Amino acid sequence: MRRRAPFLLTAVLAALAALLLAAPPASAHTELMSSTPDNGARLTHTPATVTLRFSEPVDPADVHIKVSGRPLGVRSGGGDKAVEVTVPKTSGQDRLVLDWQVLDMEDGHSTSGALSFPLTAKPSQSSAPPVPQPAESVHTAWITARWTGYLALALYVGGLAFLALLWPQGAGDRRTRRVLTLSWAAGLTASLLTPGLQSAYGALGSLGDVFRRATYTDLLGTEVGVVAACRVLMWVLAAIVLAALLQGAERAARSPGWRVGALAVTVGLLRTAGMTGHNSEGTHPGWGAVADLVHLLGVSLWLGGLALLLFGVLPRRRPEELSAVVSGYSTLAGVSVAAIVAAGTVLTWQVVGSYDALVGTGYGRLLLLKLAVLALVLAVAQRSRGWVRTRLDIAVLLRGDRATVRPFVHSVAAETGLVLVVLAATSWLVTSAPGR
Repeated sequence: MRRRAPFLLTAVLAALAALLLAAPPASAHTELMSSTPDNGARLTHTPATVTLRFSEPVDPADVHIKVSGRPLGVRSGGGDKAVEVTVPKTSGQDRLVLDWQVLDMEDGHSTSGALSFPLTAKPSQSSAPPVPQPAESVHTAWITARWTGYLALALYVGGLAFLALLWPQGAGDRRTRRVLTLSWAAGLTASLLTPGLQSAYGALGSLGDVFRRATYTDLLGTEVGVVAACRVLMWVLAAIVLAALLQGAERAARSPGWRVGALAVTVGLLRTAGMTGHNSEGTHPGWGAVADLVHLLGVSLWLGGLALLLFGVLPRRRPEELSAVVSGYSTLAGVSVAAIVAAGTVLTWQVVGSYDALVGTGYGRLLLLKLAVLALVLAVAQRSRGWVRTRLDIAVLLRGDRATVRPFVHSVAAETGLVLVVLAATSWLVTSAPGR
């Protein structure tokens, strides 16, 4: 019975990953289509009610409207795409400004804007009330949590692949085990906090709202909440894979059963990480989902391998390991970068959709910045390839002398830092509305 347990666990993990791979992604942003009165219409008095019509079905509880910083009660406006609010009478103002924000029922991304109505019967000397904005601290925390989540995913997935494919004996290395453990803990923490931060940002709330029970109970009723719960579950299952590796060390890393279980968890983590992104928007959402999976896997293999080289392989300074592992990783990194470029091309076409959107929107310009940093990383890596091969031969001949290994450390650390900048740009892109 004990022998069958690992195989049963592997089968369960594989089935779960297959289910996640086949699940439809959450997509499409909710946009304001029109209002009654029309935005910008000149009014002689404050309207009793204002109706907002959106491009997608909305839940009134997910629509937040404020006037002069005060929240208004939102109710259904007739049909599942419209909401209505009662506007209190204003005095001493020449303009009525309604600040609105809606949380998409499918992908959880928030869209915001303002309706402005000049009041011609009001004194012109009064200034317009300030338009309330989402708390910047919440947005910053949301981006940070996203960045942490992507980094943890890359280190965990890439670290497992590095051990399984190139360096099974490294499963017993103390530094390597620490990297994997910390990345798992950071991934689980980020998967717990990110949905709360996203929900608080969409509701124009504060950081304190992230820790309210109602924030999560409301979220679990949406598709975004279900995906978030699946992501947390995958990180819990990832703990089982990690525990087996820590207990079995090299024997586990070479075991076919462990590798299948690790592959299943990897697919589940990568899939749930991309199910609430922008990849499924556009005319070919299926291609976007596949490209996103390949893109995340390529980044994970690249960055996770760099991290284990930096903190695991190089500090040991063992010539035979340097010769085999560095050469093997060079090939793996080349394949990963090719996959990143190909998948990134598909995602750019899928999400942005046009050249004008690429160069004429904030989202497109941020995407171009990310691509520029990525191109810089690739150029540096290409120029240093010959240098690395020469230094590697010298390091092996000198039996891992510290002075010959140190340049490797500096080179890998610099490349790792640039990849982290790319991840930061990715985190910002995920929290922004695409420029279509």
